[in-house]
Amino acid sequence: MSEIYLTKQKLPALVTQWMERYRVFGPVFKGQYHDYALLGEATELDLNFQNTRLSPKGLFHPHSEKMFDFTLDKDSPEAGILKEVPKDGSPRIIVGIRPCDARAFQLDDRNFITDQFKDPWWAQRRQNTTLVGLACNNPCSTCFCTSTGTGPFDTAGLDAMLVDLGEGYLLQAVTDKGTELVEKLPAGEPVPANAAAAVASLRKAAEERLGVQFDLGPVKTRSMNELFEAPFWDEVQFACINCGTCTYLCPTCWCFDIQDEVYQDKGERIRIWDSCMFPLFTLHGAGHNPRSQKLQRVRQRFMHKLKYYPDKYSCGIACVGCGRCVQQCPVNIDIRRVARLMSESCICAV
Repeated sequence: MSEIYLTKQKLPALVTQWMERYRVFGPVFKGQYHDYALLGEATELDLNFQNTRLSPKGLFHPHSEKMFDFTLDKDSPEAGILKEVPKDGSPRIIVGIRPCDARAFQLDDRNFITDQFKDPWWAQRRQNTTLVGLACNNPCSTCFCTSTGTGPFDTAGLDAMLVDLGEGYLLQAVTDKGTELVEKLPAGEPVPANAAAAVASLRKAAEERLGVQFDLGPVKTRSMNELFEAPFWDEVQFACINCGTCTYLCPTCWCFDIQDEVYQDKGERIRIWDSCMFPLFTLHGAGHNPRSQKLQRVRQRFMHKLKYYPDKYSCGIACVGCGRCVQQCPVNIDIRRVARLMSESCICAV
């Protein structure tokens, strides 16, 4: 494994070197929160955070994105013809990705890149992006990645990972892309002799702090209909106000709407994030709405993440345990509690 060690004082110089060849994104402190943004200066990068308010999903699947331009000018030979809006496909690096968010991109791939269809913009961004992760030494109290098949030091989905060892960072390559990135850097400081032991100790402490907060094993054995009709959904949905905060924060929610916006004779076709929490999300053109009630929408969200997705793909649940929805829900709905209710319901049904 290619790896280098650099003191924290030398990190800006490293980022500056990357910025000469790549567009570099990373966590930037904005007012009260850290969010991922394009760095104008290396000193804007701030790795002193637990997790960002928004996931980096928006760097691959923007909240609002122009897809096509068109004109309605009847005198134009191009009237009504959609023209794809060019996208910046130049190489980029995202620094400071938490392991949970990197794992989320792999889950999202199953929606945007399939055997039948491929979202060209998602695929292009995935191909042209190098992910440099940041191991999670001190997970938030709302985190539960160890219960979802990942972990605070998991390298799945990353090209390289930074581990904070106190005075400096150990930068370890994970993939060929990461190896190429690390090997082009100066040698840096000598890797401390106890680096491997320090990383192992930090990883063990972080994983023990989180523990395993639920077990969805029983849910795998029960039919969808049994869980669908379970009585606890009425209790779960009671407090929900259908604000959509959970879906907008979630790194594994990918739903979007497509709309045309027209001013005079010029138009744009855009796609914009949508949410299964909104009443209009499933409204049919004929006026019928199969999920017109709040209970139906709340149940759909949790069933999709914890039952439908794992049953369809057999690759774990559609949740990476980042805890953003738990942390930001205005009425304190906790997906960990819902997971336990689902499991307990299945055990009681046996």
